[in-house]
Amino acid sequence: MLELLPAPPVDPLWDLTAEYASDPRPERLNLVLGVYRDQTGTTPVMTAVKEAEIRLAERSGSKEYLGLSGNAAFNRAMLTMVLGGEDLTGRATAVQTVAGTGALRLLADLVRQTRPGATVWISDPAYVNHRPILEGAGLRVRTYGWLDPARMLADLREAGRGDVVLLQGCCHNPTGVTPSADAWEEIAGLAAANGWVPFVDLAYHGLGDGLDADLAPTRLLAERLPEVLIAVSCSKNFGLYSDRTGCAIVLGGSARTLRHVETTLQNAARTLYSMPPDHGAAVVATVLADQRLRTAWRTELEMMRLRITAHRADLVAHLSALGHERQASALARQKGMFSMLPLRPDQMARMRRRSGIYGTTSGRINIAGVPAHRIPFLAQGIADALATGEV
Repeated sequence: MLELLPAPPVDPLWDLTAEYASDPRPERLNLVLGVYRDQTGTTPVMTAVKEAEIRLAERSGSKEYLGLSGNAAFNRAMLTMVLGGEDLTGRATAVQTVAGTGALRLLADLVRQTRPGATVWISDPAYVNHRPILEGAGLRVRTYGWLDPARMLADLREAGRGDVVLLQGCCHNPTGVTPSADAWEEIAGLAAANGWVPFVDLAYHGLGDGLDADLAPTRLLAERLPEVLIAVSCSKNFGLYSDRTGCAIVLGGSARTLRHVETTLQNAARTLYSMPPDHGAAVVATVLADQRLRTAWRTELEMMRLRITAHRADLVAHLSALGHERQASALARQKGMFSMLPLRPDQMARMRRRSGIYGTTSGRINIAGVPAHRIPFLAQGIADALATGEV
């Protein structure tokens, strides 16, 4: 039987990560995976997270099952953090998931059950896992432009009643391009007029313009529209990458409808992984329930954001000094962990071969993974790659 299995596609990110690991050059630079790294190249455990883990270890007396919806305190905390006041949280339900990826899949299953003929629209370019998750749930997928605001709005005018539009709420992966406040207003207006449902992927809130500013577009959609789907990840802004902590949020109609939604999400989780792990969720719930820990977390998150912003500005300055002002100006407008370099796939391969700088074929690099003293090296590598032909 196994001999009949066709060769499966290789995950491009982990394939590049494996290539990096086998590269013997000490100066090589891994900018493939979306993880925050400090000046030493380490992905740190946040101070508030460490203290919360100590508290949990001291008081924990059991690892009993929590149920299909996961940690209830975590779910309530996520509703409050993402949506803010009771006027929105009262219209919503939440289920803990296995990270943001699990939330995307559960919500995709919800779409398939409630809107079987719907088309789900994703951005072009899109996060590498969006299409596989949606198509894996049996959904039909179309794309809308992202980099050009006029094209984005024109494409979204084609989304019809009952369709679903997957939007990244902030710090777009892979491009780092974020719509303006006016563009978000137009998006909300289109959804209301044409009857499609926003499906918001929140993975990088706090790392763009600040936590509340990054959540503002999602809250706008929630205020203006009767139904919104939200997939939330705690991997980046709490540093809980390997703890796989996330949440699926649904804003809907009546309390009865929301109960049915929660049961549907629970049933989907039951068939996929039964229930999510508790540790990361318990950490987040502990941090957000304690004012001192919550303040410490937000302070450290803001320091991370400012460091990422400074690294991008430094890269822009060095690239401009090397004579590539036009390409640098495009990078300057991007936000969050990722930057989309103005390089073709062959130029990205050239940079990898010549300089040992690893980014994705599409040109995405993790700007949050560059130590400050390596920025000049990165800029020179980009300039050398650009020498094969301007884009």
